[in-house]
Amino acid sequence: MSDNRLQDETAISTVLEALYKAWEANDADAFVADYTEDATAILPGSFRQGREGIRQSMAGGFAGPLKGTKTYNKQIGVRFLGQDGAIVVSESGILFPGETELPAERLVYATWVLEKRDGRWLIAGYHNSPAKPNN
Repeated sequence: MSDNRLQDETAISTVLEALYKAWEANDADAFVADYTEDATAILPGSFRQGREGIRQSMAGGFAGPLKGTKTYNKQIGVRFLGQDGAIVVSESGILFPGETELPAERLVYATWVLEKRDGRWLIAGYHNSPAKPNN
């Protein structure tokens, strides 16, 4: 792997780590700081369009059912699409206050689509799907 790809992987990991920290802080503004203006997020039963739409949804969640939560995240892999695109696949899930382990029924597989704009990696799309045990 070239040094540029290693730098890109590190930069992408930094973007995702900042997002996970923002979630733990219940900070919707920081959560979307590295999203493109036209980003999309698809979760089972919901479609969120644009950075502001995603921010509003997360602000509502952080003020309500997601208050005090954090996430479990395990990166499975990164695949680059040319010089300025990448797909990250991960396992993740929501840990509610007091939980130290993620129940199997809340494990999801997630796909992050990132785009390098003006030398900066940004999240352009997110999708998750419930994981089936033993898959």
